[in-house]
Amino acid sequence: MSQLAPDNAPPDIHERRKADHIRINLEEDVAFKQLTTGLERYAFTHQALPELDLAQIDTTLTLFGKRLQRPLLISSMTGGTARARQINRTLAEAAQQTGMAMGLGSMRAAIEDPGLADTYRVRDVAPDILLFANLGAVQLNYGYGLAHCQRAVDMVEADALILHFNALQEAVQPEGDGNFAGLYSKVAEICRHLPVPVIAKEVGWGFAGETARRLAEAGVAAIDVAGAGGTSWSQVEMYRAPTARHARVAGAFIDWGIPTAVSVQQCHQAAPHLPIFASGGIKNGIEVAKCIALGASMAGLAGDFLRAADKAGVAGVVELAGTISDELRVTMFVAGAANLTALRHTPLHKSESVR
Repeated sequence: MSQLAPDNAPPDIHERRKADHIRINLEEDVAFKQLTTGLERYAFTHQALPELDLAQIDTTLTLFGKRLQRPLLISSMTGGTARARQINRTLAEAAQQTGMAMGLGSMRAAIEDPGLADTYRVRDVAPDILLFANLGAVQLNYGYGLAHCQRAVDMVEADALILHFNALQEAVQPEGDGNFAGLYSKVAEICRHLPVPVIAKEVGWGFAGETARRLAEAGVAAIDVAGAGGTSWSQVEMYRAPTARHARVAGAFIDWGIPTAVSVQQCHQAAPHLPIFASGGIKNGIEVAKCIALGASMAGLAGDFLRAADKAGVAGVVELAGTISDELRVTMFVAGAANLTALRHTPLHKSESVR
């Protein structure tokens, strides 16, 4: 935990941590055990006469000045290792082919060791995608500032910068940074002066409405809720724990967090003018549609895309994106929504199958 092991580790430690994260996500059970996304509690009203042509269902949207073919985000995952370089390039090439957005993993490793920058660079295979650079917000309390944020953006020619908020992960990580005090004003400073949009992102435990409101006041341009119900990063850190004590503390938080469905609604209500990205345990296009109906602009997936990239390369990621998109289009068709704007105004009801 951060109190026991402050993060003064050399860059090679950060690289090893990145490798651990990839391996654990691919090989271990890091899912929440009882807490779910909450999306199973909602359903659309089936429209037997939708008065729509399935072939004309429109899933496109424009975000930060770029046109996306589908409201899908390859959520931030990795970078900083040779294996991560190949994964990022595979994901980016698939995003280019399918018109998806993509977030890169935390780029701190490359800021501290520029020799790792190439593990994040994907513009040569994905010149047109909406691409997000990524740094941990807490690093603003550990010497990072506007210059570091600009360096991350420039390094990968990003369209926006994610500042990720991972308080629980840092708290249970052996080498974590636990000082989140006074962070709000520093985030606001970055939002004021960075020339690209800033996205606030949780990493799997969700944002509450009040936090979303404060982040909107700080000037963020979008919020990625990354709610509970998918990958539990406290579980990931449990598998990395150097002692039984660390493992027990991390494991205690397996069902902590705000479910994705709840976080999407709270963030949309608190900051209705901001794009909300729904991520955290989303499994298929039906759930993507539910998230948009609950107030999201698009939805992100991480683990499923990672496994598809690892198993079947670019073709596997393209196939998964196509499947999710087909599910989304059919959902929109039988829910009576011709486009994403209509889908955002399509009511959901509590599912009768949920007791």
